[in-house]
Amino acid sequence: MGKLDGRVAIVTGAGMGIGRGVAGALAREGARVLVAEIDEAAGAETAKWLTAEWGVQATFVRTDVTDREQVHAMVDAATSEFGRLDILVNNAWRSLGFARLEKTPEESMQAGFDMGVMAAFWAMQRAYPALAEHGTGRVINLCSLNGVNAHMYSVAYNASKEALRSMTRTAAREWAPKQVCCNVICPGAQSAAYQRVAEANPQMAAAQAAANPMGRIGDPLEDIGTVAAFLASDDSRYLTGNTLFVDGGSHINGVQWAPEVD
Repeated sequence: MGKLDGRVAIVTGAGMGIGRGVAGALAREGARVLVAEIDEAAGAETAKWLTAEWGVQATFVRTDVTDREQVHAMVDAATSEFGRLDILVNNAWRSLGFARLEKTPEESMQAGFDMGVMAAFWAMQRAYPALAEHGTGRVINLCSLNGVNAHMYSVAYNASKEALRSMTRTAAREWAPKQVCCNVICPGAQSAAYQRVAEANPQMAAAQAAANPMGRIGDPLEDIGTVAAFLASDDSRYLTGNTLFVDGGSHINGVQWAPEVD
């Protein structure tokens, strides 16, 4: 018996990286999963993997989360296919590159907010009736330490992820009477982008891992996905409006100051 037996989840951007790991962890606990992904090959493969690996019902719906109608169709597909919806994971993102703030095109800022804020807004609005129906509703939004710490050269990403954190907390307060818990994960994990960088520059990847207090970069399934499964389960039914930094301690102030002492 899994902690999520009988429950239904949507995971956006589930075709690779952190989204795939989260989808796998939910399926391992018994959840049926709708894989929402813009990459058809990756999305279809993830859905097949979930069924083959954990025997759960999984379906793939091609979804561009920057298109409101496609987001609504994604939610409707889950309730139509599975008869209910308990868990919504907003994870999808596409790289916008790096630039100084004064050189960031307006189009990049708009794209960041469409991907990071409006996509989740549309999904949460559409999903709310189903999430509130059984007292098991969970919203898990993936944000970033980049926004919390205002890392340089990624203003669109930082600003959109921080706006998403604020929206999550607002929903947590408003939806609490319906027992819909809304939380944020800021992960430090081997995302698809990280994996590409690691393959191209192993030394840089090794330096990143060494800078982490735990000396490694998190695994999407075993390190990030397991926390998402906890947030999706009844174990977290009294936990809402929180940000969980699942990053091996990277968020701790002063982690770069590590003098050797006897």
